[in-house]
Amino acid sequence: MIIQQDTIPILQAKQPAAEAVTDLTGLASASDENGRDSVAAARVSSRPRTAYEVLKRLPPDATPAQQDSAIQAWLQVPEIHYNDRTDTLQMPGADSVEARQGNTLPIFYRENFFSKDTLFQSETAVDRFGVAGDPVPYSLRSDNVMTLLLLACFVLFAVSLANSRRFIARQLREIFYVPKAEDTIFETAGEVRFQSFLVLLACLLMGISAFLYTTEYVTDTFMLDDDLMLVGIFFLVFLAYYAIKGVLYIAVNTLFFGARKAQQFEKLFLFMVASTGVLIFPIVLVLIYFDLLLETAAYYFVFVVIISKLLTFYKLWAIFFRQNGFVLQIILYFCALEIVPLLILGGVLPLVVDSLKVIF
Repeated sequence: MIIQQDTIPILQAKQPAAEAVTDLTGLASASDENGRDSVAAARVSSRPRTAYEVLKRLPPDATPAQQDSAIQAWLQVPEIHYNDRTDTLQMPGADSVEARQGNTLPIFYRENFFSKDTLFQSETAVDRFGVAGDPVPYSLRSDNVMTLLLLACFVLFAVSLANSRRFIARQLREIFYVPKAEDTIFETAGEVRFQSFLVLLACLLMGISAFLYTTEYVTDTFMLDDDLMLVGIFFLVFLAYYAIKGVLYIAVNTLFFGARKAQQFEKLFLFMVASTGVLIFPIVLVLIYFDLLLETAAYYFVFVVIISKLLTFYKLWAIFFRQNGFVLQIILYFCALEIVPLLILGGVLPLVVDSLKVIF
């Protein structure tokens, strides 16, 4: 640079840094008077804009004190004007508004929106280390509503079971006892409510089992976001299945066998459905909270259904066909009112799932 060439005598004379700065200032005025090099004069007269340019013009042996004085001489630090406006947010580390202004401010200046919020503390630094993990997938075991529902069902079942032990023992005897035509089982209102509760429990447990099977083997993406609503839909499907089958039993048995035998089998049918709910209640709890394999649970469900159908077939023969001895009629009756509704249920459930799942 031309500035460096002009300052060679200064470097050779070993002048102090302050005098070198003075000589640099005088070069700008002397260049025009001599008229030797106007371009060099223009370059010399340019002021340094940064501390790096000032230090570059100083000799290499300049002390830190000389460097500091040269920077202060060339670079003027502007006056700092701090913000004197009202701090309505009362940011941490800043002086209070009353101490800076010396007067009393309105309440909307002294209290901000988050003043009474104990969870909002802007002065507390929160440091998070590591990386974000995958969210825990939804499951029925982590659903508080489902847990409370199953817990309430268990408590009601335990209380009802303790108060209906004599009724249950009598019904178990009636299953393996061949009744006479005039035998009638009298039930109290509490016993009827107990059996009705167990029927609802059986439908709920079957709905939960159908939901778990669907999410495991069919799909886990549905048009409904709430899984409890899906469980409720399956519950209504099983409730409708048992209600329709009960109505068919009452109509057919009353028409062909009389009201007395129809009422006798109706009470037995209600007890059989309630017993199904009692038998599958433990396996559903294990399936939800202890990660039981669905294959193992499926074998148990099939076993319970087979036992229930065999006992139903036996009671149909004992009540309606024991005296007549018509084997073909009981087979047709059993297939029409037990096997066919079960097959219809097996066809309705896939239709319900197809109408609820999201098809990509």
